[in-house]
Amino acid sequence: MGTDTVRTATADESDDGGARAARQREQRGWYFYDWACSVYSTSVLTVFLGPYLTSVAKAAADPEGYVHPLGIPVRAGSFFPYAVSLSVVVAVLLMPLVGAAADRSGRKKPLLAAAAYTGAAATTAMFFLGGDRYLLGGLLLIVANAAQSVAMMLYNSYLPQIAPPEERDAVSSRGWAFGYAAGSLVLVVNLVLYLAHDSFGVSESMAVRICLASAGLWWGGFTLIPLLRLRDRPPAVRETPGAAGTAGAAPTAPGLRQLMATLRDMRRHPLTLAFLLAYLVYNDGIQTVISQASVYGSEELGLSQSTLIGAVLLVQVLAVAGALGMGRLARTYGAKRTILGSLVAWTLTLGAGYFLPEGAPVGFFLLAAAIGLVLGGSQALSRSLFSHLVPPGKEAEYFSAYELSDRGMSWLGPLLFGITYQLTGSYRDAILSLVAFFVLGFVLLARVPVRRAIDAAGNPVPEKI
Repeated sequence: MGTDTVRTATADESDDGGARAARQREQRGWYFYDWACSVYSTSVLTVFLGPYLTSVAKAAADPEGYVHPLGIPVRAGSFFPYAVSLSVVVAVLLMPLVGAAADRSGRKKPLLAAAAYTGAAATTAMFFLGGDRYLLGGLLLIVANAAQSVAMMLYNSYLPQIAPPEERDAVSSRGWAFGYAAGSLVLVVNLVLYLAHDSFGVSESMAVRICLASAGLWWGGFTLIPLLRLRDRPPAVRETPGAAGTAGAAPTAPGLRQLMATLRDMRRHPLTLAFLLAYLVYNDGIQTVISQASVYGSEELGLSQSTLIGAVLLVQVLAVAGALGMGRLARTYGAKRTILGSLVAWTLTLGAGYFLPEGAPVGFFLLAAAIGLVLGGSQALSRSLFSHLVPPGKEAEYFSAYELSDRGMSWLGPLLFGITYQLTGSYRDAILSLVAFFVLGFVLLARVPVRRAIDAAGNPVPEKI
């Protein structure tokens, strides 16, 4: 039975024309979840919510500039990054439970739907964020961000099932490109509404709230496409006694127990673990830049909201070409070298950002262009590179650990950003502190012998990797 299950998971690698057409149809459906949810990352987390929630918190602050959630004194300017950090902690607690349920049942689609629509509903409810309701904003952010993390875990775990090894760099890159294209499209509409809000008869605050809520409606609406096209596979059944996900495992075994079993199994593949360590470090830096860039631009550089929206729109447009272009670079230079090059670019970009003069939109646009060219590719190639390091038949199990690595330390960047600002009162120092994640991530990734890691995992080593 175990052999049959593994064969089911890899059946789409057949060269049969009908199977190839079915695989491509499922891949196109898979792309559309990135199209659906990336609007949340772009319009909500990157552009509007940070500055807006910070302004709401400042409206509720005491004369010293502090708010007091649960009686804890928090500088109003640090409330948003702290809320992002807490949302990641919640996601880390949820992901092994949901991942275990998906592995045991093989029913990813219902779980993906539940997570996606929870996040979409919380995002839509941000329409009611106004006045001094910073606690409501923090709660909705925590729910939406945690739900998005869980949904992305399930979404990414489809990759090894819908794309054979030789297609994964391209499929992964196209998924990211779809997401950035959607982000660009919705940002154009948001920019029109925000800049011309008087013409539409709404206040600036109302325009922002409409943009937040529309992202939730977009997320929920387009999630229907992947739910119609993706299909569930039978759960993997291992014949190895005591392995995570064995047939003899108790159906009610806690997700954390399965996670520990997975991590014990991964100890037999230390090079895969070494890659995960490098990834969680540099990806934490990427996620923090995404979530805090608009706060840096508005609070430290004094840039207008329209300038910030334009800069993020530039990131989205260039990220489409960047994701596809870095996918092509990987075919020439290998995924590892391409990712290492992107980490150098991230480091130089943050260093340049520290020296940007206040009220300098041109410099901010140049930084946005640099980020756009490396953003999608570094994430897409990391995902596809990891897929080569997964032992055959354990794709969903290992991708659950990958997503936990993705989010498991992503609280540290926002936390460091918030603490640095709280101690120094300078967003320049806060943004510069993130350089450490890219430098350390570069060193750790450079030390991973990926060819040996792929071979140790029992997979064929691509010519370029």
